[in-house]
Amino acid sequence: MDFFKKLLGEFIDIIEWQDSTHDTLLWKFPRYDNAIKMGAKLTVRESQVAIFMNEGKIADVFTPGMYELTTQNMPIMTTLESWKYGFNSPFKADVFFVSTRQFTNQKWGTKNPVMIRDAEFGPVRLRAFGTFSFRINNAKQFLLELSSTNSSYTVDDINEQLRNTIVSRGMDEVAASKIPILDLAANYDEVSALIKNKIQPDYTGLGLELTTLMVENISLPPEVEEVLDKRSGMGIVGNLGAFAQYQAANAIEKSAENSIGGNLGAAGMGLGVGAAMMGQVGNVFQQNHFDPNAANTNIPPPLPVSEQYFVAVNGNSEGPHSLQVLNKMIAESSVNATSMVWKKGMATWVIAAEVPELADLFNNTPPPLPQV
Repeated sequence: MDFFKKLLGEFIDIIEWQDSTHDTLLWKFPRYDNAIKMGAKLTVRESQVAIFMNEGKIADVFTPGMYELTTQNMPIMTTLESWKYGFNSPFKADVFFVSTRQFTNQKWGTKNPVMIRDAEFGPVRLRAFGTFSFRINNAKQFLLELSSTNSSYTVDDINEQLRNTIVSRGMDEVAASKIPILDLAANYDEVSALIKNKIQPDYTGLGLELTTLMVENISLPPEVEEVLDKRSGMGIVGNLGAFAQYQAANAIEKSAENSIGGNLGAAGMGLGVGAAMMGQVGNVFQQNHFDPNAANTNIPPPLPVSEQYFVAVNGNSEGPHSLQVLNKMIAESSVNATSMVWKKGMATWVIAAEVPELADLFNNTPPPLPQV
């Protein structure tokens, strides 16, 4: 009797996978050289696929349901083993269960900033991160390309490859989109769709489907963000003169509060000085150009700009030259009264002696010394 129990124990009559994990993609049924009895019960639950492999070749694939293994529902195995119809003897095969459910909340992100070119700021470095979800949609392709004969395969075994694909190809797509850096935050949905469409073919080649991809943040380096914050602050301030007056008014108010119950004369003096300071500070920011009539200013007027002339020398145009340079050229005899000159505003070239401010330069030659 014990002999028959031992003999029956050599045959597997129930094949199933009760997955208690949350990260297993593939699991090999532990046969341990025991033969599968013809007529054994195979249970494939929802979000599972069972694959029979015979001598390293994929045979029959079973979708969710309960099966009694016979030659009728294992046509490929029957062909590979050359079974005759009605074969009832035990057989040996590797059975792999593949999970087809979604694996959600997977993280992706750039390990180092990625350099892209922006139309407004030029070359900038970006960091990005987000989440994605995927599932196995082609169990046979997944088994051939990734798992092979492994007894189990988990999310951790493939996660890094999936993340690297998102970062490398996804950031290329962000750069190609030409979306301005300052507009990326308002277009996360669009950027997510661009990245997802770009890398889906890579996932398909592995038997996977990228079900969702979300961009949660795209950011600049801290030092660049600090400069942008200052730039934004300047835009918010707007009129610097009014802002300076507002700051001075706050200072006066605080000074008056601190002086209550103290020396009223000193408080009044403080208010007077504060008012004068407010006017002077406001004037500094409101003056966009030099006012020669402004009193008590320490800003010198702009230096006068002398006229600049082009000179025809040996058939070539030289210049522009200032009057000081022309005076030197006259002294060196490289320019004379009949030389042709032109400056901005003239309709055509003219003789130097006909230009009033140049004519005086030719009268600087002293007369001959008197004979003694």
